[in-house]
Amino acid sequence: MPDNALRGKTILVTGGAKNLGGSISRDLAAAGAGVAVHYHSRSDKGLAEDTVAACIAAGGDAFAIEADLTSVAEIRRVLDSVIGRYGSLYATVNTAGLAKGHSMTEVTEDEYDAHFAINAKAAFFVMAETAKRIDDGGKILNFVSSLLAAYTGRYSVYAGSKAPVEHFTRALSKELAGRRVSVNNLAPGPMDTSFFWDAAAPGEDAFSKAQTPYGELTKVEDVVPWVRFLLTDGWWLNGQTVFLNGGFATR
Repeated sequence: MPDNALRGKTILVTGGAKNLGGSISRDLAAAGAGVAVHYHSRSDKGLAEDTVAACIAAGGDAFAIEADLTSVAEIRRVLDSVIGRYGSLYATVNTAGLAKGHSMTEVTEDEYDAHFAINAKAAFFVMAETAKRIDDGGKILNFVSSLLAAYTGRYSVYAGSKAPVEHFTRALSKELAGRRVSVNNLAPGPMDTSFFWDAAAPGEDAFSKAQTPYGELTKVEDVVPWVRFLLTDGWWLNGQTVFLNGGFATR
C-alpha cells in the first residue's frame, strides 16, 4: 500500500472558505497538508482569510485564491498558482456548488444556465485540469448530492446538474487508473448549513429529518472524516458515489 499520510501534501479545496468546504480545509491542514482555499467572490474574502488563519493555526499551511470556476482559464490559473506555490498537487476536493429550490415551471433560463455552469461545467474542467497536473497516486474527490437517489420535486435543476458528475467521475477514474489516481464522489444528504437553508422551502427541514431513521439533518462533522479517509486509507475506492446521509436515500 502506498504512503497515504497527508503531511506535506498539497490539496486544493474549491469552495473551501465556508460551510463544509471551510471545515474540510481546516481538517486537512490539521493533518499537515498545505491547503489552497478557493473562494468564488469578493464577498467571501474575509471568510477565506479566516479559514486560512485557522488552517495555519492548526499546523498546516494555507493560502486563499479567488476565482470564477465557470471559466476554464480561471481554473487553470488556480491550479497553476497552487503548483507554483507548493511545487506539486496531491488532491483536489471540489465542494463548489449552487442550489436553488424551485418547481420546474418557475426555473428561469438564467438559473438553469448558472446551475449547469457551476455544478457540471466547472466540475468537469476542475477534474480535467487537475488530471493534467496531479501527482501519481493522487486523489480527486467531488461533492454531489443525495438527491441523486431521492424521489423529490423542487430540485430538478440542482440534482440534474449534479448528475453528470457521476459520469465524469467514472470516465476519469478509468482514464487515470494507470497512474493510481482515484476519483470519487461524496453525496451528503440535506446538510445543516446555509447551503441547505438558503434553498429550502418552509418546513422542508422537518420533512428531510423525517426521511432518516435518526430524524436529523446531515451535519458537517458527519462528512469531514470521510474526506480524510478517501484521501488516505480509502484509496481503493474508485469511480464511486458514496451516499452519506444517515439513511435519507439509497440507491
